[in-house]
Amino acid sequence: MFYKLAADAVVVVHFLFIVFAVAGGWLLFWRRWIVWFHIPTVVWAVLIEWKGWICPLTPLENYLRQQAQLSPYQESFIEHYLLPVIYPAGLTPELRYLLGTLVIAANLLAYGVLLYSFKRRR
Repeated sequence: MFYKLAADAVVVVHFLFIVFAVAGGWLLFWRRWIVWFHIPTVVWAVLIEWKGWICPLTPLENYLRQQAQLSPYQESFIEHYLLPVIYPAGLTPELRYLLGTLVIAANLLAYGVLLYSFKRRR
């Protein structure tokens, strides 16, 4: 029971990491110091997508799933949980680059709006 709950917790943390990487730039309107956590998160998320690396949370979740006597999965977190919902055809290298680029674009928009608002106040 513990291992299943731990695996589920890793899934939640993994999902929150992705949400923070994509949309965390908007939190800078609330607290500017978040930038020190957000930029490395974005860099890591984009590198994982562009390089095809496996996030360390995926093997951890698989280990916990095995300990709970559940079947692990072989693909990445995004391929296993998100792509079947968003892109049923599967994860191609082109799609990985597109996802990484979308993370950058979403954050450039947030940072651009933030910088514009700072400039406008002055």
